[in-house]
Amino acid sequence: MNQLIPTGDATSILPAGDHVTPIKVFGNESIRNSFDATCLQQAVNCRQAPGVTEVILNPDAHCGYGAPIGCVLASPTHIYPGPVGFDIKCSMSLLQTNLPEDAVNDKRTRRELIQAISRRIPTGAGKGSRHVPQGRRVAHSIGNEVLTTGASHRVTKELQIPALWTERCEDAFHTGHDGNADSLRHRLEELQRVKGIRNYNQKIEQLGSYGGGNHFGECEIVEIQNDEQSKSIASVFGLQHRKIAFLSHCGSRGIGHRLATGQFRALEEQFDRWKIPYPAGDKQLVYAPLGTKEADNYLNDMAMGANFATVNHLLINALVLEAFQEVIPGTQGDLVYFISHNIAQQETIKSVPTWVHRKGATRALPAGHATLKNTPFADTGHPILLPGNPQAGSAVMVGLPGAEMSCYSINHGAGRRLGRRRAIRDLDQQQVDASFDEADILTNCRRYPRDEAPAAYKDFEQVVQSVESAGLAKQVARLHARFVIKDASSADD
Repeated sequence: MNQLIPTGDATSILPAGDHVTPIKVFGNESIRNSFDATCLQQAVNCRQAPGVTEVILNPDAHCGYGAPIGCVLASPTHIYPGPVGFDIKCSMSLLQTNLPEDAVNDKRTRRELIQAISRRIPTGAGKGSRHVPQGRRVAHSIGNEVLTTGASHRVTKELQIPALWTERCEDAFHTGHDGNADSLRHRLEELQRVKGIRNYNQKIEQLGSYGGGNHFGECEIVEIQNDEQSKSIASVFGLQHRKIAFLSHCGSRGIGHRLATGQFRALEEQFDRWKIPYPAGDKQLVYAPLGTKEADNYLNDMAMGANFATVNHLLINALVLEAFQEVIPGTQGDLVYFISHNIAQQETIKSVPTWVHRKGATRALPAGHATLKNTPFADTGHPILLPGNPQAGSAVMVGLPGAEMSCYSINHGAGRRLGRRRAIRDLDQQQVDASFDEADILTNCRRYPRDEAPAAYKDFEQVVQSVESAGLAKQVARLHARFVIKDASSADD
């Protein structure tokens, strides 16, 4: 049985075998008790896999596909699709408006905003711009540009996205395995030639749309922490105290899912053809050694999915701002940040170029980190967008130097406490809906999905406390929800 060994109030280790270093685990005692045996075993399986040099478990960790959701896997020699997942570059973004909090006190105004957003941004699996009357129509000719160049000047101009927002992205674009966009163009041509992306045009039309399940859009009131350091950092971030912001969670939609599915299938066929043993006997932990054609293909496909996710988020924020301007003329807004939590990125870990896989984990680069040079956040660290739940709130944090011990990563949210089936079985629909009424939080759902109810998630206060106690990041602001855009379909990730 896997046993956690505490090393501090919010740190512990999980032994993973005689010949590998232990897994680092972040979370206080309450959080440590939330990890089930399957989650811990998946972490051990990852640590013992070929080429893996480090595995991290964050406070939100729970059972996932091959690797836990809420984990970090580092390898200088291998690439793993499982510790990225099906929703490539599932991400968070935050739009700050100039509206004071009382602008959305009136329920009628909030309902009008929900309707205006819903007319522009569809929700749910398979839904695209043609499913809403005011969605941004995406010409098929721009689809290839989105996948191969991300948020380029041509793409942002075509989709009417403010060009300056690209400076507020963790990555505004991704290149191919060799650092060039041409490799992505060649790979896309190959996939289109063999019909590797079914219903391609319909998937391109999903730009500017939310997925289902845990994806959402949320109107927030920003509350900056009452200390001088937080106020100073918040000013650099562009946060405005007691004003309205909009938080979004979604990813690469059908394109990303299809690209990931194709990669899992191709690598499984390769393993079976050569009779390569799966790590821990789990085919969800397929991998490819760097430098092989299989690794190049995965990195190219991941980059295209990531480019789609980037443009999808930027377009969503442009459409949200447009909806606010329709209901409340004179609304202005700027992107605070866009940051991913399902992706592999090449970084330097202990002086070694390493592929850091973050699955349900987000970067936490502190002030002075080399990656932030020549960005607006070089002297502060970048914004970390940490969703909790609509009733407990969400957080904007900033990385601390101590994040070096977690491969400069923290959790991507609260993390599930109940699986979807159990939440649907155990939670009472009337109580779920009543809790939103009592909190005066409106939603676009006739019945709020029980598998997405706040009670299905871990205690967000304990999660945030764990991150701060471990010295990984500091809370800069809290976000308080006023209304939520959701869909009751299954999640993309």
